[in-house]
Amino acid sequence: MENQIQGPILVGNLEDSEKAIFYRKTYTHVAFAILGFVLLEYIFIGMFEDAVISLINLMFGSSFSWLIVLGLFWFGSSMADKLAHNPSKQTQYLGLGLYVLLEAIIFLPMIYLAAYHSTGSEMLTQAAIITLCLFAGLTATVFMTNKNFSFLKTGLVIGSFVAIGLIVAGTIFGFDLGLWFSVAMVVFAGAAILYQTSKVKYEYTEDQYVGAALGIFASVMLLFWYILQLFMSRD
Repeated sequence: MENQIQGPILVGNLEDSEKAIFYRKTYTHVAFAILGFVLLEYIFIGMFEDAVISLINLMFGSSFSWLIVLGLFWFGSSMADKLAHNPSKQTQYLGLGLYVLLEAIIFLPMIYLAAYHSTGSEMLTQAAIITLCLFAGLTATVFMTNKNFSFLKTGLVIGSFVAIGLIVAGTIFGFDLGLWFSVAMVVFAGAAILYQTSKVKYEYTEDQYVGAALGIFASVMLLFWYILQLFMSRD
């Protein structure tokens, strides 16, 4: 009988040692994505401040400017995610790199305002620490309980449409979504981390650690966005 060519194996079907290698690769890429984001923010704000101010003014030039920015971010994110799941490793890294760049750009207004606040450095540090602690706790929950959180997918899809609708309405009609929206989005981001971590354990194949890293990085950045908003709303 001829040997059949076996394709990539689901992580859930791998030996424990092979699973550990996949997890290590995935979270190493998440760490490098976070470091890349921090480095880009430092370069943009520290070395190209005038250009950053011009870009921020362009982003908020009219009531519809931010919606256009969000639309471009969504389109670019979808493209980056598709690239990160391409069979080619170089294309996967291109997708992850593109997504990190997009996150760095869309975060510029908030990071810039926070950095030049009277307690900016402290605020950013506290928001980052809380984000990483929550991320670590949620990740540990998935791995220690061995619970599959894939059932959250439907709720996350519905929640994302509701959130987008509220953001669009708030931008068009000029009303503030308020503190409780940010709190709700922190909960949403936490659920997204649980779901993405479950995907790492059960849904990806052994060669998809770059795509897995992008999904987790996206959820972490969403969590950081709204935690930082909560800190900034106190003042």
